[in-house]
Amino acid sequence: MTNDNILLKVQDLKKHFPITQGIVFMREVGSVKAVDGVSFDVKRGETLGLVGESGCGKSTTGRTILQLHRATAGHVYFTGADNQTVDLTAIQGEPLRKMRRKMQMIFQDPYASLNPRMTVGDIIGEPLIIHNVARGKEVNERVQELLKIVGLNPLFTNRYPHEFSGGQRQRIGVARALALQPEFIVCDEPISALDVSIQAQVVNLLEDLQEQFNLTYLFIAHDLSMVRHISSRVAVMYLGAIVELSSRDELYNNPLHPYSQALLSAVPVPDPVVEEKRQRIILQGDVPSPINPPSGCRFHTRCPIAQSICSETRPEWRDMGGGHWVACHLVQ
Repeated sequence: MTNDNILLKVQDLKKHFPITQGIVFMREVGSVKAVDGVSFDVKRGETLGLVGESGCGKSTTGRTILQLHRATAGHVYFTGADNQTVDLTAIQGEPLRKMRRKMQMIFQDPYASLNPRMTVGDIIGEPLIIHNVARGKEVNERVQELLKIVGLNPLFTNRYPHEFSGGQRQRIGVARALALQPEFIVCDEPISALDVSIQAQVVNLLEDLQEQFNLTYLFIAHDLSMVRHISSRVAVMYLGAIVELSSRDELYNNPLHPYSQALLSAVPVPDPVVEEKRQRIILQGDVPSPINPPSGCRFHTRCPIAQSICSETRPEWRDMGGGHWVACHLVQ
C-alpha cells in the first residue's frame, strides 16, 4: 500500500500523567507512563484492533490520538479526504475544534457517556449545532435519520437515556459519533459493558456502518475473539508500548512475541480435539507499575524466555516481513 492510503500516522506518541505532592506548593514527584513511545499507521477503510491487558494504555492511546488528552511527546498526523495532513498534537483551539468533525469516539460505558439530563434528540443533535451543520427543524430530521441508521425507532427523540437498555444506549452513542459524518472513529471497548447476546449485534452494526460510510476504525478491546472477527490488522500492547503488529490472520496463526503467544493461548477454541492439544501459557507475576516500568524490554520481568539483553536494552521495532512488526530481541 502506498502512503496515499494512510489516514492516521502515530509517531513515538507519549502520554505521562504527573504525580504531585504537597497542598500549597504542588511539586511533581513522578509520572504514570501510560503511553510511552507508541508508533503505528491506520490505513483508510480498515479496522486496526488494539489489544492488551487492562491498564496497558489502550484507552489512553485512543484518547491521546483524538487530543482528549494532550500528548506529552510525539506526533499524530491525520490526512483527511482533502489530502491535507495535520499534526493534531501541534494544534489547539479553533483549528482543533474544526478537526473534531473528522474524528469521533464511541465510549466504553454507555451509562456514563450519555448525559442523563438530556433527551436522545439533544444528545445526538448537539454536535450538529456546535459545528453549525444544521439548525432548527433540520437537526430533528437528521437525528431521526441517524436513529434509523443505528436501528432505533426515530420517534424516540424525546426519551431520556435511562429509558433504554445498555445495547440501545450504545447505539445512541454510535449515532452521536456518526452525526458529523467523520472519517475516523475510535471505538474504545464499545461492547465490553454489554451482554454477550448484544455484543454481536453492535459489532455487526459497526461493520455495516463502515461499509456504508467508508469509515476507518481504531477498535480497542481485550476480547481477542471479537477483535479477530472485526479487525483487518491487530496491534498488541503491553505496559504503554506496542510489542507486535501484523495482519489479523498472521498474528493469530503465527504470533512472534512471547506476550502475544501468552494472550492467544488464553482464547478458547471451539474444537475440543484442538483445545486438548493446545498448551496454555501462564505468565508469572503481576504487570509492573507504569510509574516505574522495567528497563530494557517492558515484558522481561514476566517473559518465560528472557535473557540478560532483555533487561539491558529496549528492543528495536523490526519488520519481520509482510508487514509483521515485532519488538523482541529473541525473534529471528
